[in-house]
Amino acid sequence: MAGHVLDDPADAPVLPGRLADIMRPELESVAEEIITEIRALIPEYRRPLDGPYGKSIRAGVQQAIRLFVQQIADPSASKDNAHEVHRRLGQYEMREGRSLDTLQAAYRMGARVAWRRIMRVGRQSGFSSAVMSQLADRMLAFMDELASVALDGYLEAKAGTADAVHTWRRRLLQLIVERPAAPAEAIEELAQLVGWTVPATATPVAVRPLYRAAPPAHPDLDADVLTELGAREPHVLLPGAATRERVTALQEALPQCRFAVGACVPLREVADALRWARRALALVDEGVLPASRVTWSDECLPVLLLHSDETLVARLRQRLLSLLGGLTPKQRERMIETLRAWLDAQGNVHGIAGRLRVHPQTVRYRMRQLEATFGQRLHDPDARFELEVAVRSLRRGGPAAPAAARLPEPRLPR
Repeated sequence: MAGHVLDDPADAPVLPGRLADIMRPELESVAEEIITEIRALIPEYRRPLDGPYGKSIRAGVQQAIRLFVQQIADPSASKDNAHEVHRRLGQYEMREGRSLDTLQAAYRMGARVAWRRIMRVGRQSGFSSAVMSQLADRMLAFMDELASVALDGYLEAKAGTADAVHTWRRRLLQLIVERPAAPAEAIEELAQLVGWTVPATATPVAVRPLYRAAPPAHPDLDADVLTELGAREPHVLLPGAATRERVTALQEALPQCRFAVGACVPLREVADALRWARRALALVDEGVLPASRVTWSDECLPVLLLHSDETLVARLRQRLLSLLGGLTPKQRERMIETLRAWLDAQGNVHGIAGRLRVHPQTVRYRMRQLEATFGQRLHDPDARFELEVAVRSLRRGGPAAPAAARLPEPRLPR
């Protein structure tokens, strides 16, 4: 957790050495004054100061005052011990159930009391306003540093509780999949807090409950799997590639759910891969993709691309069906079936017959109907591609869509 730090000894302002000597006799009384004022003005600290609680508060205040005076006398004095005391103090405050606001308020109050005493002693000792200004800067930076160390301890302790771990892990997953992308530094910092190793690549998995019941909030999964199952669109994140074993474990942990496994991509591209996986689940619901328990989006990328803009695809379907406007629904369905087989078999009569399970002579008759209906479109590459997109967007085996009003016929390249 970033915070202000004391100046490097080489750059620290030079304060008179005798200032530390004058302040040392004040240490014990100013520590007591800080504790008394904090307890008087912050209700959460009014409990008795006996036992471990009181010892931790007293140790934190005394260490802070003592170190500040040491830093005045010798800017190179080690801060490690004081840092450890205040880190533990932050951890203790979290375990005691106090908020971050309360902890930070205690540090601000401690700084105010200490500065009040220093100003009085400094004036009585005749120090100049320049020296007192330098001392004020050092005091503010010093207390800010200790507050930052305590904050780190507080967050470390918070991250160690079961509920906090789940909360931070969900927040981490949210950072990874949000758009615009979160800074890599924010992801790294939060991952370190919860003990999650940031992978080079990851695989998002979209989750859909098969029934009304919501999936369990904390399924039995490997510790490196991030989950967000309470959202409107549940999802999980698998580090690296999704193995069949990993997916099987997902199915066992979430038996009432359907899954769409996204592509394995660099972490910064996970949001896109999750979007594709969610689209695959939607196409399963719509009957475009088979109703499998697990859908691998990498295996149906052309279908995902084809249905990435339904309004545009509907426009292509409408152009196709407008050419069949004069046919009955049954004739239209047979014509589309024949066109699909013709495109799949690249016009080969026997290939078409095999797909339609009809005699080749029947195929030749139907092909004459195709020629009469579509004409040059069957032989122009661009127009043929458009026909194939429109045909593939129609559900195979379902009833043909009703004919639309005839649209202007597209111009074909010469």
